[in-house]
Formats: sequence, structure tokens, C-alpha cells
Amino acid sequence: MSRPLVIVESPAKAKTIAGFLGNDFAVESSIGHIRDLPRNAADIPVSVKGEPWARLGVNVDDDFKPLYIIPKEKMPQVKKLKSLLKDASEVFLATDEDREGESIAWHLMEVLSPKVPVRRMVFHEITQNAIQSAIGNSRDLDRKLVDAQEARRILDRLYGYEVSPVLWKKVMPGLSAGRVQSVATRIIVERERSRMAFTSGQWWDLEATLASQGQTFKANSVEIDSKRIATGKDFLPTGELKNPQEVVWLNEEQAQDLASRLQDSIFEVASVEEKPFTRSPYPPFMTSTLQQEAGRKLHFSSQRTMQIAQRLYENGFITYMRTDSTNLSDQALQAARSQAKQLYGPEYIPEKPRTYNKKVKNAQEAHEAIRPAGETFRTPKEIVNLVSLDEARLYELIWKRTIASQMKNAKGHSLQVSLIANSSGEKQEVKFVTSGKTLEFFGFLKAYVEGVDDPNTESEDSEIRLPKLEVGQKLSCTLGQDCVLARSHNTQPPPRFTEASLVKALEDLGVGRPSTYASIIATIQNRGYVWKKGTALVPSFTAFAVINLLEDYFSKLVDYSFTATMEDDLDDIASGTKQAIPWLNSFYFGNADPGLKEMVSTQLGEIDAREINSIPIGNDENSVPILIRVGRYGPYIQRGEDRAAIPEDLCPDELDVNKALELLSIPTGDKELGKDPQTGLDVVVKSGRYGPYVQLGETGDPGYKTASLFKTMSVESIDLDQALQLLTLPRSLGIDPNDNKEIIASNGRFGPYIKKANDTRSLNSEDELLTIDLDQAIEIFSQPKKTRARKSAEPLKNLGKDPSGDKEIVVKEGRFGPYVTDGEINASFRKGDTIQDMTNQRAAELLAEKRLKDAASPPKAKKRSKTKIKS
Repeated sequence: MSRPLVIVESPAKAKTIAGFLGNDFAVESSIGHIRDLPRNAADIPVSVKGEPWARLGVNVDDDFKPLYIIPKEKMPQVKKLKSLLKDASEVFLATDEDREGESIAWHLMEVLSPKVPVRRMVFHEITQNAIQSAIGNSRDLDRKLVDAQEARRILDRLYGYEVSPVLWKKVMPGLSAGRVQSVATRIIVERERSRMAFTSGQWWDLEATLASQGQTFKANSVEIDSKRIATGKDFLPTGELKNPQEVVWLNEEQAQDLASRLQDSIFEVASVEEKPFTRSPYPPFMTSTLQQEAGRKLHFSSQRTMQIAQRLYENGFITYMRTDSTNLSDQALQAARSQAKQLYGPEYIPEKPRTYNKKVKNAQEAHEAIRPAGETFRTPKEIVNLVSLDEARLYELIWKRTIASQMKNAKGHSLQVSLIANSSGEKQEVKFVTSGKTLEFFGFLKAYVEGVDDPNTESEDSEIRLPKLEVGQKLSCTLGQDCVLARSHNTQPPPRFTEASLVKALEDLGVGRPSTYASIIATIQNRGYVWKKGTALVPSFTAFAVINLLEDYFSKLVDYSFTATMEDDLDDIASGTKQAIPWLNSFYFGNADPGLKEMVSTQLGEIDAREINSIPIGNDENSVPILIRVGRYGPYIQRGEDRAAIPEDLCPDELDVNKALELLSIPTGDKELGKDPQTGLDVVVKSGRYGPYVQLGETGDPGYKTASLFKTMSVESIDLDQALQLLTLPRSLGIDPNDNKEIIASNGRFGPYIKKANDTRSLNSEDELLTIDLDQAIEIFSQPKKTRARKSAEPLKNLGKDPSGDKEIVVKEGRFGPYVTDGEINASFRKGDTIQDMTNQRAAELLAEKRLKDAASPPKAKKRSKTKIKS
């Protein structure tokens, strides 16, 4: 019996929807895109391999006609869908409601070619009512949305496939360029350049500790004789004052002297200024703000946030998580208001529902914000046993934000008090200021307080209460000689971007779309352009070279305004006010200005690879330039003919002239240790591609041999005796009399071990290789392997409980370096991570990423060996 066929993208989504529709419908997933542009040369059909445009996968000479192929791994699912289609009475394409979902639906229709009616059903939450409503209100496929997504896909293919080969030729193989990823990389590189050019400026001021009515408070100096004291905002990035004539700059000596002359002074209240303030609630989440807040509050990466949100959506707990709208439906407004009233009382609910207008251009207001799904919202307690811990935490964040968005404003008063003190000796009038804040009505802050990027910024629900002070009131110091203290301050370089602040920067610039931010941030890390130090995003030196090239020769392609305008144009294509083909033609072939094709063909020969890959950092004492060079095998420092490797975890802003000279002074050549007393051959220690090693003689010499240094040894500290011991490895321990087999001690890829024929046993340390004797080895071999387990490494550092669970996180030293573990999941340190700087937050992030990676890559089944059958 035929029945309607509903096709969605993911198996999880299919399972949830099938539960609502029952046996009257067949529900199946496409498992994502079923066809796409060719990924490599092997994907290109033989019939078009010889065409000049084939490598692009887009026929630029025929209205940018894309060459779509069905990947081999998708063939079985396509076959399954075609089989289900045979018994279908009609087809509902139920892919996501955004442009990508519309595109997937179109590809399904093109590939499956159904003979039965096809309808598009859309919904922004997976609930019984929403699914039934979507079936009853299905529509035709929106070709404008498909055109917009196809134009975006073709644009990104042309950009990547034309520009990336330039990077391969001029920087190093394997690099990639992308419409949004290159701009995101530029943002991070520009911030690091600012840090590299930054010089800290120092200033001093005074802090007075005063008391009134038994309550102490602190006040800070702001003026001396009615002239403002210099603070951080008065300094240039060079460390110099912007307008030195307009401020009083205190050095240490002046500040300490003034502090001492104010110790016995009377502080008189000169003014008391009290003002009411009001704080409005934050809008409900859209994709970008969810990623930012999950980063700040839960320490989730953008990618982790979106993966968790995807699971919550597919299982019916929240609305669609890729949206740039802050709207709530009438139903959701009533649900939020009702729950807020129930939880906090009617006094916390405004008379009318709050509505929010999106400030960023091109918001799709027909979509909803991210909120709990359903006509009534389930509380976090109601779902805690139905979801994972991470899912529960993200749901609670979304729930709280939604409830708070429909609550009253917070109200309070701010207070600013100025005090005047006159110094002894050289008479100087010093003005001090102190501030307070009190909340009379918490309003929405009862439910939700937004996180902050700057750890020094106070949260909105914090209060600073001052004693009651009146103009003319005189206060004296109660702390003796510590009443007034001189304090030093230094200007700080602009902070590096975190994932949360980068998402905000991309959004503010109009670059990319919320649905792409997580994948873009993941891409620039996977490509080696950016690495993490704690939560900060640090650009690699390769990123500097790539951005140098793009800025100098393809500046339009990494221009923020141009990239944002492209996003606007794509939105115009989606709305039907622009046509895709003429727009692509203008981008690729050009009009008044050169197009992408001409830019690449004319610029390639002009690019000076050596200049692009050079980053000057200053001169040495003899005015010889010191440069960072980005070579095909990685970055290095060069001064004349001298070169030095750059440590992988060294941030660009830390590599100044002094650091470069320090690295250049480290010996990189061979270090002679002496002669082998038995052979008379030279013994030297060398630095090799796979680490330091000792060498006996030269290649071709009788007795020539090499041996790697132990992990506990270094090129600087090793001596001749240690080197000769290493050169005894692999070492024969003798013959086991039990079976007449030789036992050998050796160091291998997986650590130290002893071997007897094909039987091996691990040793606990490399040092044992030089001390173990035959009897000890025989004893080890007499034990079953499992009882000779490697000793569990002792924790190097305890980091506390994982925020995602109750397990303790510790740092341990492993075979391949340090790692963090909760006793179940192990996650290796990444580039830039150190034991000293490892925090609970960073460790939790590494473990979460490892869990997601393990979940996405299930262990492969072992291949069964073939059994030969004798005939």
C-alpha cells in the first residue's frame, strides 16, 4: 500500500519525526547532501576531463553551469531513497528551512526525479503540532533560495580553486584560500600585528582607603590642581602620551612622594551625584549570540555549541539553531511570559510582550530566534534525564535567555562621589573619585545575566555599595601610613580574539553568515592558520605570509567591505532582486574592474615569493636586519647567513629582536663530544628532523652508528660517557637458558622494550635500557604480558572537576607528550598548550573536542583474515 515519503537530512531528525507521524508515513534521511561539486580529479567524469574548466567543477563559459556528481559513499543511500520512492504516494521534502536546506531539497528532486507529487514542508521546531502543521501547509520549492545557495557554492568554489594554487606556488603546498576564511584569518593577523607593534606605557596614580559610618571604601586620584592625571586612554600604541600638555603624568618617584604627603590629609566630599539607571533584557538567542554566550559561560567552542544545538533541535528540545532572527512567535511570547510569571511573580512581567528588531542587515525575520520548542517550555529539570550533560547545560542557557527576554527592565541608581585632599609640604590639591551602584529592582537579571569578554569588566548584576556621604563631610584616614598608596599601571596590547569575540567581529563586519561561523573557525585552525593558546586565537607565521600575499596582490578579496557586500548581493539573489548568473559573471570575468580570473592570471608572475614570506622584526646591534622567513618546511629566523628554528608554541608577538637573538645564539651545528676509545672514531651530537641524536663516525666508516637521545637528555647537557652508552643500543643482554634465545634491549617508536624472538615486553623508562640485566629480563618474560603493564603515570597537575561532569581532570605525561584525562577520555595537548598554563577551562575544551571526534568517528571493524581452503 502506497504512503507519503518524508525525506529529511539526518537519521536523528528522521527518527524523531517518524515517531510523530506513525506508520501512515515513511520517513527516511538523505544523510546530508547527496551530490556536490567534484572534490578532486578522480571525481571528474571522463567525458569532461579534457575541458579547460573541468578542474573548477564549474563551466564558466556556459553560464557557470555546475558539474554535480554523486559521491560513491552516497550511492547506497540514493539507491535506498529511489527504492522507497516506488511505493510513495507523494513526497515531502522536509530538509532544514534555510537556504542550504532548500538546496538539498532541490538536489533530491533532481536526482530522484519523482513521478508523484512533490511538496516542500518547512518547520522551525520538531514537535507533534509543528510537523502536522508543516504537512498541512506545504509549499512549492523556492527556486530563489536555491539560486542563492548555488551562487554561494559556485562563488566559493571559484574563489578557492583559483586563489589556492597561487598560495601553493608562492607560499607552500597544501594551503587554501576562502571567501570568508581568508577574511577571518586577516582579522586575527591584523590583531597580532597590532600586538607586535605595541609598546607598553606606564603611569602611576593614587588609591585612598577611607571610612565613614564604620564602612571602608576606596577612591582613586583623577586630578592634581584641576588637571587630569594621565591614564591608559591617554597613551598611544607606541607607549607615548597623545597630548602630554593636557594631562599630569606621574612617575614612580612623584607618585610615592605625593602619597606620603597625603597620609595625614583630610578628605572633604566635594560632590555627590546620584543617577537612576535602567537595563533592558537581551534579545533571545540567534546563532551568533548563542555561540558567543556558550563560549563565555560554558567554555564551548563554536563548533561544539552548534553540534550540541543540532542534537537538541533534532530531538525536539529547541527550535532551529541556524537563524539570524531575534523574533519570537506569539505562541512563544505567551509561553515565556507565563513561565516567567510563574517563576518570579506578576511584578516581573511587563504589560505587553517584548519584541526585538534585528540590527544586522538582511535578518530573515520570518524565522524565529533560538528558543525552547513547544507551546509550553520544558524547564531544565524536566529534560535533565533525557539529554546529555552538555545538552542540558546549553538548553538551560537558551531557556533562561528566552524567559529573561520577556521580563521587566532592571532598575537601580549609580553614585559618583568626588573628594578633595590637600597635600602637606608642596601644596597640591588632589581630586579623588569613587563610584557605587545599587539595584532596586533586578527585573530580568533575576533570570539571566549576559557574560563578558573582558574578565576585568563587572557583570550587570554586581553591586558596589557606598556609605551615605554628604557634600562638605570630612573624612580622615584610618589605616595610618597605608591610607594612600601609589599604584603603577601599564597599558595592555589589544587582546587576542577568542572564538566568541571573533564571531562578534565577523557579525559586526557583516562577513559570512551565522550558520557558517563555526565551520570557518574550525577551518582556519585545521588549515594551520590559527592555533589556540588557552582560549585565545593565535595566528601562525604561515598565516602572516598568506595574508601578506592576499593584501598586496588580491586586496579586494580580503577587503571587509567588499566581502560584506558580497553577502548582501547573495541575500539580494535570495530575495529575487538580483540574478545569479550576471552577478557571477561580474565577479569572475569583471566589468569596469578586473574579475577574479584576470586578477590571478596577471598577478601571478608579479608576486615576489621571498618578499611575501618575509616578516621583518628589527635589526641587531650592527644594524643587520632580522627576518622571519616562512619556508616550505616551516618558519625560521634569518640574520644574514645565520638561521634558527622557531619553537612551535612561540606566539608572533613574543618574537622580538631580543628573542630572535637568543634563538640565533643556540648552537645548531654538530657538537663534538670526543672519540670512542675502542674505535677511535669521533662521537658527535646532532639535531635531526626527528630530534637530537648521537653519531659515531661518518657514513661509510666501519662501526658507523647513530642513536637517539633519551627524552630526559638534551644537546647542551649530554657528555661523551652518556653518548657511548646510547651507542650500545640495541644491547644484547645474553641468552635465555630456558629456550636458548637471545634477549635484546632496544628503544622503539612506542618506547623502550626488550625482545626475545617475536616476543616483546615494554619497559617503564628509557633509563632501564642501560641498567637491565639478563636475570631481570628473564624474570619479566616469565610473567604474562598483562601483568607487566606499564605503570600508570602520576598526575603532573590536578585541574579540578570537569564542568561537563563530576570527574576530576588531571595532566599526565604520555608516550607522545603531555595530555589531559578525566580517567576515561584522554586528549593530547595542542600546539601552544603547556603544563604550566593548562587550566580547567582549556582541559575541558580539549576533552569535549575529543569526545565529539570519537563520536563522529566510530572505531572501524577489524578486517577478517581470509582463510585458505585446501582443495
